[in-house]
Amino acid sequence: MEPGPHVEEMETAIRADGEGLRALLDGDEAVGRDRLLDAVGHYRASWELAPPRSFGRLIGMLKAAVIAGDAADAAAYARAAVPEADSPPSGYVRAVAALVEGDDDAAARFAEGMREGSPAFGRAADAIAALAAGDAAAYASAVRAIVSDFEGRDEHLTGVPVADTALMLERLAEPRGLAAHPASALLPA
Repeated sequence: MEPGPHVEEMETAIRADGEGLRALLDGDEAVGRDRLLDAVGHYRASWELAPPRSFGRLIGMLKAAVIAGDAADAAAYARAAVPEADSPPSGYVRAVAALVEGDDDAAARFAEGMREGSPAFGRAADAIAALAAGDAAAYASAVRAIVSDFEGRDEHLTGVPVADTALMLERLAEPRGLAAHPASALLPA
């Protein structure tokens, strides 16, 4: 990344995100939530300062907000910031925002656009589409595949070995009665 305030904000966001995820893994929900909400603010600030189409910042913001249990404002912000989904990352932003807002048709539509990305995007798209369809079996299979992928990684963005995508999706699945509760050392007990 080129140096500048957006990089500093991004690095601060990633650090806070990692601290929050570590706290959750250690069973400290309160500290985890506080650090994740701090990360949300820094991801958003980084997005606002970054070059156009730096969608990873919004994905990080949404993940942190969903995991922290306070995603409504982040979803509305992301939807306004990304009016059109024309790439797998922008589709990911819109799909997660749509799930948060309860717009399953839009979530499924945006998930389809994610499939043109990496295999990791495809696995996330499978889980999002299953949540949008209310398909518990398909969701459980997709989230297990995501956890397995994270378990096979040597490096994690925040430096904390955690399946944050699966954790985010599980938080979205819980109120729908679709949570699969995959067992993994990379997820809170």
